[in-house]
Amino acid sequence: MKIAFSPPYIDKDVLEEVQDTLQSGWITTGPKVKLLESETAKLASVKYALCVNSATSGLMLAMHWFGIGPGDEVIIPAYTYAATALAVIHLGAKPVMADVNPDFNINVDSVKKAITKFTKAIIPVDIAGLPCDYQELLDLISSPEIKSSFNPQNEEQMKLGRILLLSDAAHSLGAVYKNKPSASIADLSVFSFHAVKNVTTAEGGAICISLPKSFSESDVYAKMRLMTLNGQTKDAYSKSKVGGWRYDIVLLGFKMNMPDVCAALGLAQIRKYKDQLLIERKRVAMQYLDRLRQYSWAITPTLKNQDKESSYHVFALRIAGFTENQRDRLIEKISKKDVSVNVHFIPLPMLKYFSDSGYRIDDYPNAYNCYKGEISLPIYPQMTSEMVDFVVKTLADSYNNVSCI
Repeated sequence: MKIAFSPPYIDKDVLEEVQDTLQSGWITTGPKVKLLESETAKLASVKYALCVNSATSGLMLAMHWFGIGPGDEVIIPAYTYAATALAVIHLGAKPVMADVNPDFNINVDSVKKAITKFTKAIIPVDIAGLPCDYQELLDLISSPEIKSSFNPQNEEQMKLGRILLLSDAAHSLGAVYKNKPSASIADLSVFSFHAVKNVTTAEGGAICISLPKSFSESDVYAKMRLMTLNGQTKDAYSKSKVGGWRYDIVLLGFKMNMPDVCAALGLAQIRKYKDQLLIERKRVAMQYLDRLRQYSWAITPTLKNQDKESSYHVFALRIAGFTENQRDRLIEKISKKDVSVNVHFIPLPMLKYFSDSGYRIDDYPNAYNCYKGEISLPIYPQMTSEMVDFVVKTLADSYNNVSCI
């Protein structure tokens, strides 16, 4: 049996939705993007969601809207994919890393120690789909002590009056925090619709807007939408209408829009996500928990507790007592048996670009401890019980082979 890691969910509805777009004669940003935005907003329990061409673009756009740039600091976890940090760097700001908890998510005490008068945003990352400690983070940045050190530099920052909480929710579409969709908690949350995500548009993402009442969310959406289209007052769809050619450029924008042909992929999936695809992902995760319970060396991930429920995006297993080298040999053994596994993630300070920039993994011991024994198992709606059994048997056999050396 050959097990892929995370194939996209492509069924008849997806094919028909994409075909409809291709036959419509309009493939770039247009009506399908608006429909996907509406479905995303509904799933996240927010009024506005803006589709973009990647989650990385979404993070950059959100920070750009808030006026983050040179001289500013943004706190991120040391345990995340590089895009979280690169989005900060591309805007000229400095990523300040915080350590994480045993559940892989950012540690609030570490965040508090990292805050300075230059801090403009915190980007917690919902690793594997489990929401971060959002209430604790909101309490922290709303405290008089922290708010008094906040130094606003523009209208948006003055209106918020505190550090921006910008969630990297790339993994957590459909996750729940304190009985609410987790993407409705932070000021802004950014989903990913990349090819391996729970809902995919091949490449793409969405910014969910959940700002305080001092903001007009419709105005924020409109301004960000302009920013995705080079600051142009009309998108190509509007310009294509008879007599609709005239436009203006009213602000400094990017080219970050999502095309309709990509939105069509995600639209067909997101319509059945909550009632079908997410349920099937949970089924696979629960089967893993059941099968792995017999192995004392298997540290299974937190998927649900009294405050949180994961989106079941990644099954982040850890192997107790394993060194990094043993974990790597275990992956090699598993891969030779045609089971594709992964690692989420190599901590940022261990990557050359960041180590060359002065970050040291010794400063983030929890991040390294999470990483050294982590193996991400395949999890997707198409997996059968037989496939889960095969993955677990392959894992156990390979563990026995490696641990006895």
